[in-house]
Amino acid sequence: MTEPLPNTRQLLLIVDDDPLIADTLSIALREAFEIITSHSRPQAIQLLRQLRELPELALVDLGLPPLPHRPDEGFALISELIALAPDMRIVVLSGQNDDANARHARTLGAADFVGKPCHPMDLRKVLERVSRFESAALPPPDDARPTLIGESLPMQKLRAQLGQYAESPFPVLIEGESGSGKEILARCLHYATSRRQRPFLALNCAAISPTLVEPTLFGHAKGAFTGAAGAKAGYFEDAGEGTLFLDEIGELPLELQAKLLRVLENGEYQRVGETQTRRSHARIVTATNRDLRQEIRQGRFRADLYHRLSVFGIDAPPLREMAEDRLLLLDHYRRYYANRSQQPCFDLDAAARRLWLSYDFPGNVRELRNIVIRLTAKHPGAIVDATTLAPELDLPEELHAPTAPPPASDGESHRDAALKRLRQTDPFNLDIALAEMEQAYIDAALSIADGNVSQAARLLGLNRTTLYSRMESSSSNRSTNANSREP
Repeated sequence: MTEPLPNTRQLLLIVDDDPLIADTLSIALREAFEIITSHSRPQAIQLLRQLRELPELALVDLGLPPLPHRPDEGFALISELIALAPDMRIVVLSGQNDDANARHARTLGAADFVGKPCHPMDLRKVLERVSRFESAALPPPDDARPTLIGESLPMQKLRAQLGQYAESPFPVLIEGESGSGKEILARCLHYATSRRQRPFLALNCAAISPTLVEPTLFGHAKGAFTGAAGAKAGYFEDAGEGTLFLDEIGELPLELQAKLLRVLENGEYQRVGETQTRRSHARIVTATNRDLRQEIRQGRFRADLYHRLSVFGIDAPPLREMAEDRLLLLDHYRRYYANRSQQPCFDLDAAARRLWLSYDFPGNVRELRNIVIRLTAKHPGAIVDATTLAPELDLPEELHAPTAPPPASDGESHRDAALKRLRQTDPFNLDIALAEMEQAYIDAALSIADGNVSQAARLLGLNRTTLYSRMESSSSNRSTNANSREP
């Protein structure tokens, strides 16, 4: 008998393109979980944006349409689920279960990886084990003062910036990679001010359907739209004189950006369906893992809004820049999760600690935390050695340094090639040229590696996470670059 989950059943999202597998798992797991299913990445994201409450757990296949024989769509879905709900516990269930895929899924934020085939009852045990840590992974409640852990130079700079900007009423923009703790920094800002007794409200702009962003932010009148049975205040109103944290601000639709700009300029807004002007007194803190300057160049973000939001800017440092803070975070989280799970605390031996310090943690603090959770569950009270730790880390690509690119052609330097090209009379665009060069190297590396992304990343001197990101970016920019050639 498996141990039942406490209280009510948790909501579990199953994403698998095989309806037989999805139906079988739904039947096998419905006693333990409330189940919703989807067969593709776009459908899953659309479904979640329609829900009032997001699932606590997700079970994701890597091979999803339109590329069922490659892991790309599954990896992209993990990233999008983390963006929608940073504390969702994701378990990957996939037939593409080589070690490289497992490590990369964990780097992106997956809590665990299970290879197909897997007996449903064994899978249920994995989900229940993962779910026991779910409440411990949630952000602190509003009355809990957050703390920054670390003594590295980037952390010292962060503390100085927080102290400098805290009492100012002006907006703060926090930029940083996924998993780098941007919401924690926003909470630190709030609790370092006289607003600490006021509300701290956080809204993830990526987690809401675009049609619901405006009433969610500004509120709505009764009957303003279908389903608006009564008047309701929005986040600006509920925040009062506290702090309103808007995460993933780069996801805000352009039409809403103009309305947010108005609030920032004069504090005025209106509920949807009302003509009465209201005033906001909340301090606005925003965060993004996107390059908003690039978004402005692409026409996806307003330059005037960016300048309003970034009166003060804070860069959340990636974990790879935080030196021995990685050990401080290890010790903090291993004690924390051992206490929450009521299990003995594991430890790393000297070789494993050296390995830990050598690892870059491309998934940042979120990845570190998930590794600690897995080690706590799998090795309670044990001394973990380097051999045991290594499979948890995305190590192979970290050991390869980038090499210099070859000359542009035999006997010709890159400068000579550039001079020759710029002296031609037809139009030239540097962004397009660089993008095409990057895509050519990516295509060549994938061809040499027979499509193996890990091997291609080694040839290019990149880690696999970076290569996946650049492949996705190149794909999305092809149409933009093609359009830019049109007269």
